[in-house]
Amino acid sequence: MKKILIKNARIVNEGEVREGDLYIEGERITKIDSNLNQRDGDTELVDAEGKFLLPGIIDDQVHFREPGLTHKATIESESRAALAGGITSFIEQPNTLPQATTIELLEAKYNIAKQSSWANYGFNLGATNDNIEEIKKADPSKIPGLKVFMGSSTGNMLVDEENALDRIFAESPLMIITHCEDENIITFNEEQFRDRYGDDIPIEYHPEIRSREACLKSSNKAVELAQKYDARLHIYHISTAEETELFTNKIPLAEKKITAEACIHHLWFNEHDYRKKGTFIKWNPAVKTENDRQAIFAAVVDGRIDVIATDHAPHTLEEKKNVYTKAPSGGPLVQHALPAMMEFVRDEHMSVEMLVRKMCHNPAILFNIKERGFIREGYFADLVLVDASRPWTVKRDNILYKCGWSPFDGTTFRSRITHTFLNGQLAYENGRFNEKRNAQRLEFVR
Repeated sequence: MKKILIKNARIVNEGEVREGDLYIEGERITKIDSNLNQRDGDTELVDAEGKFLLPGIIDDQVHFREPGLTHKATIESESRAALAGGITSFIEQPNTLPQATTIELLEAKYNIAKQSSWANYGFNLGATNDNIEEIKKADPSKIPGLKVFMGSSTGNMLVDEENALDRIFAESPLMIITHCEDENIITFNEEQFRDRYGDDIPIEYHPEIRSREACLKSSNKAVELAQKYDARLHIYHISTAEETELFTNKIPLAEKKITAEACIHHLWFNEHDYRKKGTFIKWNPAVKTENDRQAIFAAVVDGRIDVIATDHAPHTLEEKKNVYTKAPSGGPLVQHALPAMMEFVRDEHMSVEMLVRKMCHNPAILFNIKERGFIREGYFADLVLVDASRPWTVKRDNILYKCGWSPFDGTTFRSRITHTFLNGQLAYENGRFNEKRNAQRLEFVR
């Protein structure tokens, strides 16, 4: 049985930071204490002096593009980048080709991940206007959630029929996860700008096309449906100040029926960044004003927003360089999410304990993930060492995404991930990967 002793770490877990050591045997954490000693000569020693030891990050929203869109990314390529970014578990979305709207197609994605993923994996089932009978077959212990696109999506995954939404919210055995933007508002707005500019709409108008009104109307509708049917609802990527008022911080997370997520890009960028970044920060929902950014950040800090994730959604450079109407929305983020959030820690806008709560503990609680997301004896040893005083600059030659670019290109981060442990194995160390992959399918205690 493989044994690892991590010494002298600044262990960040469950609201506190404490100096200590941690012992790993096999896949599990077996002892957390001070002054632990090597038990025998076969124990690998990792000196973590001065470094934070965090639970592995759980990213509850990624698009790894496989199957069908592998010119952009693969489960193998993006999970490898995630591991280098301290993300040990991810939940991937169903809008691939084919779309994962049946249990059979969903299991096909799990089979790909079983062979190729570098990080632990879960895959959401996708909803359509007419697949409620398939949804009802889903096993909540094996599938994280049901993704409902209440705004733009590909193929037939836009769920916009009232009867279909009613049945989904009333009958889904899975937690309902929504992308909330009102399609009619967006279509009307885009037509107005096309009349003025044709296809080459200035990118600065993206937040006016995918407007706050579109987001708020759709989010309101999702909340109303959840309340009507007493459904478990999680809303992805909140992008407006107004939407943050839909959620509460008065109830413990484990008791909440309606929860929300904020994404890295909505916490980092604002409307002024379009001038420099152009379509490379074109996301749906759109990055909006500085007031929105600050309001979302405040809602994360005060507990109205529960989780921080990436919405990692890569496209090729050639695709992103197109004119506005032809440039797809989305960008790659998994490798740089934790270093970006550590900048807020360094600037004292957020404590490292809160970062861990929002990126590790809360995703585990919210999705009822079995024995992950915390540094506890008996839990899987998914762990990350972060050196908070070791700057590095994002450059094309150190970007690991298949698409080869990052919206953080040229950004200098003051913190770096030095080690990532996955299921007890040292999987990544200072730019080097352990070629023996040992990722596992996530399990859910429901």
